[in-house]
Amino acid sequence: MDKIHAMQLFIRVAELESFSRAADTLGLPKGSVSRQIQALENQLGTRLLHRTTRRVQLTQDGMVYYERAKDVLSNLDELDGMFQHDPTSISGKLRVDMPVGVARNLVIPRLPTFLQQYPGIELELSSSDRLVDVIREGFDCVVRVGTLKDSGLIARPLGKLSIINCASPQYLSRFGYPETLDDLAGHALVHYAVNLGVRPPGFEVVLDNATRWIKTGGVLTVNSTETYHAACLAGLGIIQVPRVGVREALRSGKLVEILPQYRAEPMPVSLIYPHRRNLSRRVHLFMEWLTGVMKAYVD
Repeated sequence: MDKIHAMQLFIRVAELESFSRAADTLGLPKGSVSRQIQALENQLGTRLLHRTTRRVQLTQDGMVYYERAKDVLSNLDELDGMFQHDPTSISGKLRVDMPVGVARNLVIPRLPTFLQQYPGIELELSSSDRLVDVIREGFDCVVRVGTLKDSGLIARPLGKLSIINCASPQYLSRFGYPETLDDLAGHALVHYAVNLGVRPPGFEVVLDNATRWIKTGGVLTVNSTETYHAACLAGLGIIQVPRVGVREALRSGKLVEILPQYRAEPMPVSLIYPHRRNLSRRVHLFMEWLTGVMKAYVD
């Protein structure tokens, strides 16, 4: 039995709480993963995992072994790369998640440079409006836009994105150009909600260092940033969006900035990852590269 490999399998099973999910993320048969974990338990002389039909949980001994195993593997990874300065020596898989707009507008255009520099890295890039579970879904790091909830993960602030108000020329020709906040009562907002069924409070604006919400009209609520942008382009209402996400539309005249004196609070951008001591060299390199990419677009 390859104990190092078995430890890696054990950590993935423990974090995902499932043999099936762990096997899928590693591209291995479920039976092979299960047999290697059982062999590891037999060699250690203790049960590391409680197995039920619904989930897998760490035993008390498993919790202790999990923490020590992470440290051991982290130290081995750092030791392997200690004297390697050739970028082609960096290899392995990265699993990363970020919002669609960040991926499309900021990261993807610059990604060829990173992957050409480190040809041994294989990247799995997830992009959606859903908040992924970093640990359970096996992500190395994720980019989050907005206020963070306390998750027990490490968070690195990257800056803030300026928010602007936009409408299409077609919309403005039909309903006019709002000049004041009172004018918004006669305008439509495209509403955005992560979970449909909860109507957002309205147009957000910072006045006297406090956030206020102005009620507007608008009959459309969406839960996708792509749909949010498309609805605005179609003339269905006003949106409030990071400037970086609509640069091309503004430049081409497909969208127009309105009410520049009334803006929402800038949105914080953060890089989230599980544990500082468990970072492989490839994860560290990607995170440093990503930080440099984001610095050009955040305040």
